[in-house]
Amino acid sequence: MPRLSEVIAALENLWPAERAESWDAVGTVVGDPDREVSRVLFAVDPVQEIADEAVELGADLLVTHHPLYLRGTTTVAASTFKGRVVHTLIKHDVALHVAHTNADTADPGVSDALAGALGLRVLGPLVPDPADPGGRRGLGRICEPERPLTVREFAALAAERLPATAQGVRVAGDPDAPVRTVAVSGGSGDSLFDHVRAAGVDAFLTADLRHHPASEARAQGPLALLDAAHWATEWPWCELAAAQLDAISDREGWALRVHVSPTVTDPWTAHAASPSTPPSEHTAGAPN
Repeated sequence: MPRLSEVIAALENLWPAERAESWDAVGTVVGDPDREVSRVLFAVDPVQEIADEAVELGADLLVTHHPLYLRGTTTVAASTFKGRVVHTLIKHDVALHVAHTNADTADPGVSDALAGALGLRVLGPLVPDPADPGGRRGLGRICEPERPLTVREFAALAAERLPATAQGVRVAGDPDAPVRTVAVSGGSGDSLFDHVRAAGVDAFLTADLRHHPASEARAQGPLALLDAAHWATEWPWCELAAAQLDAISDREGWALRVHVSPTVTDPWTAHAASPSTPPSEHTAGAPN
């Protein structure tokens, strides 16, 4: 069996830490580099539920997309929820490694996995990495569906193929408009609107779209917006990353057992649909 340091070296080759954004917190959070690794678990969020799952599975290494301490800390006391995660992992000899924005821009990366889950053909990055001479790395992906779809059909496809969440998929735009080209970006994507408009695509699927950026984007053209749950747009990367590590394990003769957590860690747990009655009818006849 490989040592943790050998597995981490392989992961760093896939997602070099130097390609992460300067504000990011990637790399190994806890773990003894000399300990042997036989079982690995991939997940989106390093929350307590996932730490407990790693312990129950008997994993030696937990790899997550989101950092545990993105903004730093002065304590890992078990009285804090993040400190409790650290204590759980160390107590049970489970290492934690994070690949965040360095996995977003990788080739293949988070948005490639999202495109694959939706059955889209990737044409290239939405925001190319200028340091990549091949022009394949970067944020987001420009894609095309297997056949032309309407916005309504594309939204239904996304709702069917992405992991189920309370939010589902929100849509802004003409439901009957054609979709021939698509931009996708796993995770929060409304900072990319300028690039999406420049790409001239028919639709943009991402997560965490805020009111004002979405409203302004809609006012500037016919671009359709599809807003899925943040966790759902990034979970397909776990399957991609697990397959990449599986291939490395086979090549190196490590015989690692690699797993993907099925646990939904999206924070939203329920959705109450609004009534179909327009607000004006609710207030009609009400006393002044």
